Amino acid sequence: MGFNSGPVDEKQQYWLDTFKVGDSWRLFRIMSEFVDGFDSLAAVNRPVVSIFGSARTKEDNPFYKLAVEVSRRLAEAGYAVMTGGGPGIMEAGNRGAAEVGAPSIGLNITLPFEQEGNKYANLPLHFKYFFVRKVMLVKYAMAFVAMPGGFGTLDELFEAVTLIQTRRIKPFPIVLVGSDYWGGMIDWIRKSMVAAGNINEEDLDIFQIMDSADEIVQYLKRTVII
Repeated sequence: MGFNSGPVDEKQQYWLDTFKVGDSWRLFRIMSEFVDGFDSLAAVNRPVVSIFGSARTKEDNPFYKLAVEVSRRLAEAGYAVMTGGGPGIMEAGNRGAAEVGAPSIGLNITLPFEQEGNKYANLPLHFKYFFVRKVMLVKYAMAFVAMPGGFGTLDELFEAVTLIQTRRIKPFPIVLVGSDYWGGMIDWIRKSMVAAGNINEEDLDIFQIMDSADEIVQYLKRTVII
């Protein structure tokens, strides 16, 4: 049974037809974003590490500086760096790679109030749909570095964690940067989710918590072989 079982007048029919036509064209837009993303990222000839975190992190924040250092050192070691293409931590990740002339990929997204692409992405791509962008972030990354962030960071983090846990993708390294920042969340996961039997204790091994650039870079160099 439909939402409206009564007769459809001319105005309603026009709206329904327009809606269906709009959906059809939306499919072409989605397909074009996938094609552009696949074509562009498949051409990157280095292992890619995704760095993501808050768009609100300022340049003088210690995590911004840490993201620049990690990105620069990874780029010098032969990796490409990919971010969400916006400001804050994303800018920092692109900045470190760009400053040493390495591929610096920015997957920017159209949002009502933010975000504009940062100037350090030397391979910028633009997306309208979050889910297409997330496919690119996961498909072409060989590791994730999650700096402190908000809901968007959690969305990207747990998308990857879920895919690894359910064995939809091969496991890859995931690093949560900042034990003070992430520690409370991990405690809650252990005390609530593990205790309730909703996940297994070993699921927490999907990600590692680290604090220093040395620790992060050395770990990724050991686990993401060039």
